[in-house]
Amino acid sequence: MTSRTSEIVVDTHLHLWDLAVSEYAWLPEGSPLHATFTAERARSELDAAGVATAILVQAEDSETDTEFLLAQAAEHEWVAGVVGWVRLDDPATAERQLDRWWEHPAFRGVRHLVHDDPRDDFLELPAVRRSLGLLAERGVPFDVPDAWPRHLARVADLAAALPELTIVVDHLGKPPRAREEFAAWRATLREVAARPNTVAKVSGLQRPGEPLTVEAARPAVVAAVELFGPARLMYGGDWPMTVPCGGYGSAWEVLSTLIGELPEGERARVLAGTAAEIYGVATP
Repeated sequence: MTSRTSEIVVDTHLHLWDLAVSEYAWLPEGSPLHATFTAERARSELDAAGVATAILVQAEDSETDTEFLLAQAAEHEWVAGVVGWVRLDDPATAERQLDRWWEHPAFRGVRHLVHDDPRDDFLELPAVRRSLGLLAERGVPFDVPDAWPRHLARVADLAAALPELTIVVDHLGKPPRAREEFAAWRATLREVAARPNTVAKVSGLQRPGEPLTVEAARPAVVAAVELFGPARLMYGGDWPMTVPCGGYGSAWEVLSTLIGELPEGERARVLAGTAAEIYGVATP
């Protein structure tokens, strides 16, 4: 499978992990995801889809994982950047870690696995707000994964409280499929999108064991385009999370079809332009 167009594509959401390097305690044993996913295998998937480059995103709240990703970035030219982790609930530690990551040319952003954190109010904690203020001062974007339903409304509040912080909503906040819950998600996402310092990734819309389809993804993608506009949206493949659901090519086929329905200039923003602006990556 190849890219639908000759346009440059930056995948803003790709994971690598090595079970010999880190624990990734959230990985279910026996799952196809409980395996090592290498840069070489990722490059093969990207080549098959015609995707030029990708940003690696942390999969564990640890320095070890971020160190691993930065090492991969140093070794592979196709890696455009790394979204790593810092201890946001400890501002002094967060600052030391930021100082350390800042020295690496591939460092592009910070993420915390809020959906796995037991604290519903994590994004409201004073210590976390202070740490996120440090990110804002340095111009470092903050990715928020799987924000619906626990954290999406809090993202809007965070964006209002720290208008200098660029907030990236991964996977459109994980929109639900049920009609009533979808309506609630959309209304909450509207509040997030109303803040000009927010952007979102068109990524991770698959469900476990269920290949993504155009029909299933269309409502969420249409809502995202309406609420954020293409200039604040980015494409993400979310590999290897897509492996149990048909793989990289299956998800790319669906998302590239929907993104391909946009006018050329808007399509270019979602596929690469917004990534270049938000993460400061160079497009090939």
